[in-house]
Amino acid sequence: MARPKILVVGAGFAGVGCVRRLERSLGHDEADICLVTPFSYQLYLPLLPQVASGILTPQSIAVSLRRSKKYRTRIVPGGAIGVDTKAKVCVVRTITDEIVNESYDHIVLAPGSVTRTFDIPGLVDNARGMKTLAEAAYVRDHVISQLDLADASHDEAERASRLQFVVVGGGYAGTETAACLQRLTAEAVHRYPRLDPKLIKWHLIDIAPRLMPELGEKLGTSAQKILTDRGVEISLGVSIAKAGPEEVTFTDGRAVPCRTLIWTAGVVASPLIATLGAETVRGRLAVTPEMTLPGADGVYALGDAAAVPDLAKGEEGAVCPPTAQHAMRQGAVVADNVIAAIRNQPMRPYRHKDLGLVVDLGGRDAVSKPLGIELRGLPAQAVARGYHWSALRTNVAKTRVMTNWLLNAVAGFDYVRTGFQSRQPATLRDFEYTDAYLSPEELREQVADAMPRA
Repeated sequence: MARPKILVVGAGFAGVGCVRRLERSLGHDEADICLVTPFSYQLYLPLLPQVASGILTPQSIAVSLRRSKKYRTRIVPGGAIGVDTKAKVCVVRTITDEIVNESYDHIVLAPGSVTRTFDIPGLVDNARGMKTLAEAAYVRDHVISQLDLADASHDEAERASRLQFVVVGGGYAGTETAACLQRLTAEAVHRYPRLDPKLIKWHLIDIAPRLMPELGEKLGTSAQKILTDRGVEISLGVSIAKAGPEEVTFTDGRAVPCRTLIWTAGVVASPLIATLGAETVRGRLAVTPEMTLPGADGVYALGDAAAVPDLAKGEEGAVCPPTAQHAMRQGAVVADNVIAAIRNQPMRPYRHKDLGLVVDLGGRDAVSKPLGIELRGLPAQAVARGYHWSALRTNVAKTRVMTNWLLNAVAGFDYVRTGFQSRQPATLRDFEYTDAYLSPEELREQVADAMPRA
């Protein structure tokens, strides 16, 4: 009898957590495990702002999936672009641009999320994101290049526009990105004698009434004061009306000369979810507490792509937020439920009480709320970095990150730009490949063509 095939889509916190649990808990003869991912590494997303500012090197938060010799999962290098739950087929576009059908007995959908955008003129053509490793590396190069170009320019208007930076999104990603990059430019400008430090202006805007509302009013206000004291101009209740290559117009009517627009205004579930034609909650798959998809045999969903009921809150309709701590733990529970299904055992629902939130603002600045305890300054920084460090999956990654932190604390920033992508387009349109997914008609045709003829 053939072994059942378990197909895991996505190598984020949820997907990798699931795969590792399956490998440890399943016998070699019980099932075959496949992981669909375009990159053979797990990205530690919460530390991307520190890559963008150069505190961390890119490879320090890209944890290799091929490092250990003991893992037996087959990695399928590509992106899932459609799932037919009736035929039990996942359509994959490989890194060689070939479209293949991967059959499965059990599929775990953890494709994560993509940057949420709106129909704002010029946004996808002129803004940069902070969702992928390539984006973070590019943003660092771009920001440093603005200093170089401003220093070389003899045009006062051009110089001023190159030294203004706009970050949209007052959540964790946007706040940490603005904080880390502002520190980078504040330190770097002293290496440019021709530039007036007062010309460097960072704007952080968000349509919400306050920064990071999940932290509570006191900590949110503390974070806002830290950034304001550093010279970051914070505008709340404001968004972008128009984005041009050299100017950004806010919804309050202000037009800011600017060559750098970083968009971090939230995320939405991967477009893969729409190909299933299943019920969703705000774009995320509606699943049971066991993270199974109702009416679909052998389909599980978790992480950013699934609206997993938050049983720990005890509120009707509450779903787990799309955070790393939930994704990692959901991965382990889904793995156990897949194993339970294979062994004809009962499944268990997911339940986890939120451990709190941490926000690293760079240097000695941070705000944290572990287990409901509000912290600021060095204690908050110790908790924030301690949490991130402990969450890294391998000792190699932990060593790299700790070494980078110590080196930055002792030697400060460096201001090297690689120039690897300087001649390539690099905006929201170019990094996340959101137009690569199949329509329902294309999916049916692809699956039907691969079915054996009678």
